[in-house]
Amino acid sequence: MTAILVALVIIVVLAVAAAGASVRILREYERAVVFRLGRLIGQKGPGIVLLIPLIDRMVRVDLRTVTFDVPPQDLITRDNVPAKVNAVAYYHIIDPIKSVVDVERVRTATSQIAQTTLRSVLGKADLDMLLSEREQLNESLQQIIDEQTEPWGVKVTTVEIKDVGIPQGMQRAMARQAEAERERRAKVINAEGEFQASERLFDAAEVMSGNPAALQLRYLQTLLEIGTDQNSTIVLPVPIDLIKPLMQSVEDGADRRAQAERRRQAREHERELDAEERRELPATGAARDLPPGEEDDSTG
Repeated sequence: MTAILVALVIIVVLAVAAAGASVRILREYERAVVFRLGRLIGQKGPGIVLLIPLIDRMVRVDLRTVTFDVPPQDLITRDNVPAKVNAVAYYHIIDPIKSVVDVERVRTATSQIAQTTLRSVLGKADLDMLLSEREQLNESLQQIIDEQTEPWGVKVTTVEIKDVGIPQGMQRAMARQAEAERERRAKVINAEGEFQASERLFDAAEVMSGNPAALQLRYLQTLLEIGTDQNSTIVLPVPIDLIKPLMQSVEDGADRRAQAERRRQAREHERELDAEERRELPATGAARDLPPGEEDDSTG
């Protein structure tokens, strides 16, 4: 009786062990690639998968998107600038059978392909392109890596360049270049603003020149705007047009006075000359100047 009980227990244990070895439960994102005596049967799952103990072997495959960092790669760009670049890649398995049968350790193989492709593609680009056109480089990397891993049942969805390291000397040179470019743009914008302002001022001057009162109104409006601040000191410049008539009248009066003074001096000079001539000419001298006949007539 005891032997029968022991045999029954052994049979139950073996049955439970066989059931545990033959039943697998797969999640929704998992698939099973089943081999029977070394030959491929196919893929199964998700849910319950039944296997023949000691005959079937199952390889579990995860279909979720896998993220892995591409280690930093030292490279030299096309314009001979050394750089260190790292990236991140996203992929998922679309064919579990190929990922098991056609490649060993699909994650390692995909990582190696990503590293070599990163060096080869970025080595053909200039430093400016590497820094400013990352989207185009990311698309090129994703396309090349996806084409190389497609036979393994792997779909590479995204490849992103994370960081680009360049030497300190190159960083300083780029900083100086960027500063000079910003200064150039600031000067151009300032000059363009001055040009546009001069055009508007010219137009305003053309409008005001048709009516002189407009200039005076603008001047008074400016004074009103300045006077709103109680702490301001206003210096009133006098337009030259306002004092020009006064200056002209002063100059005209000065000219008239100068002309009168010159005429007065001329008359005094003439009077002095006449007085000297009268003193130098005696009365007898006037008689000697007469003709002989007239002198005789005066004496007779």
